[in-house]
Amino acid sequence: MNYSPHTQKDKKEMLDAIGVPSVEDLLKAIPQEFRLQKLDLPEGISELELKALVSEKAAKNRSTRELTSFLGAGAYEHYIPEVVGTVISRGEFLTAYTPYQAEASQGTLQAIYEYQSLICELTGMDAANASMYDGASALAEAVLLAVRETGRRRVIFSSSLHPEYKQVIRTYLEGYKIELVEIAHRDGLFDEEGLKGQANEDAACVIMQNPNFFGFIENAEAIDAACHRCGALLIACVNPVSLGVLKSPGECNADIAVGEGQPLGIPLSYGGPYLGFFAVKEKHMRKMPGRIAGMTKDIEGKRGYVLTMQAREQHIRREKATSNICTNEGLMALAACVYLSLLGKEGIKEVARQNVLKSHYLKDGILKLSGYELMSGRPFFNEFIIRCGKDPDRIIGDLLKHGIIGGLPLGRFYPNMKNCMLICATETKTKEEIDRFVELLGKH
Repeated sequence: MNYSPHTQKDKKEMLDAIGVPSVEDLLKAIPQEFRLQKLDLPEGISELELKALVSEKAAKNRSTRELTSFLGAGAYEHYIPEVVGTVISRGEFLTAYTPYQAEASQGTLQAIYEYQSLICELTGMDAANASMYDGASALAEAVLLAVRETGRRRVIFSSSLHPEYKQVIRTYLEGYKIELVEIAHRDGLFDEEGLKGQANEDAACVIMQNPNFFGFIENAEAIDAACHRCGALLIACVNPVSLGVLKSPGECNADIAVGEGQPLGIPLSYGGPYLGFFAVKEKHMRKMPGRIAGMTKDIEGKRGYVLTMQAREQHIRREKATSNICTNEGLMALAACVYLSLLGKEGIKEVARQNVLKSHYLKDGILKLSGYELMSGRPFFNEFIIRCGKDPDRIIGDLLKHGIIGGLPLGRFYPNMKNCMLICATETKTKEEIDRFVELLGKH
């Protein structure tokens, strides 16, 4: 880049102000092999040629439209009614940003309010915020809330918690003096005896993922008892669809409920954007990150919507802010809102029921094959673990040749489970697809 003398002077003044000799000194932390040495762009092409090129590259992607997927592990293929896409594609929603002049954005505020109300009803909690980035960051923020509320600095969780959620928690808490206690799972579940030994007066919270990463249903009652006996807060990290058949976090006496909202009308989309939902008991509401929309009346007595809480650093003193999250996943929250309002209580129950029935039908089929066995016979929701007689990666590679996305090899996260595969079946799978999957597994 060519600088004018004035620009060069400005640059020198800025470097002097921060006490750095050169721009190169600012880049020392980046290894040379990762730096772009030269911007080598090809010759320009026409719009017609560009569209053809992009289409050619995009055609290399394969999605669940062409492939039959039995992959879960935190992101799930569910049927999304057409009206969800229709509503969120309306211009006033699609192009709207977070409401800085809040009361002028009545439509956006009402959508957020309705979303919050549905999340509270689904989770059995008292208050929900206007959504967060994804399930993992919502869980990390829940841990910070627990630390603020209790004044304690010990966080307890099981190794059956989603591995990527654990990584995000560690990243979030890297600058804090917080002790992370990971208890080895016992037969795929939270080790209750191990929890009793670790839950003491220093514990800020216990994280219970239910269903956990392996798909198993945790003993929420025992975890709740051990957690609250020492005065810690219970954080329930849940699959929202499972709440159609399982007890809600509120019924499990959780203090905070979080999770990934992607199953609620949001496509897989190669990993995002997704949605983190976050709900609490009333007494923790003022420490909740993000924002809360509320319903009120104007001076003429007409119904109106407002932002009742804005606890981020743009609105209050930074040291009092509960989070520096700059916006909410508004469009994704709207999708979840439309999805839940369409299904209603009975609809979400039926979706959950279909998940249970189809995953158990798949499990029964696999158990008839030689060379495969269940890791555990414990109750599960819509995914389960099988031990394979052969390398799971090889099996998955062969299945892909037949247009099937197999399960997740667990060896990459758990070295002692290198011959195990996590398999999922949702309501989108037909009997014929499940039978074909089992048939192809039987050939390995």
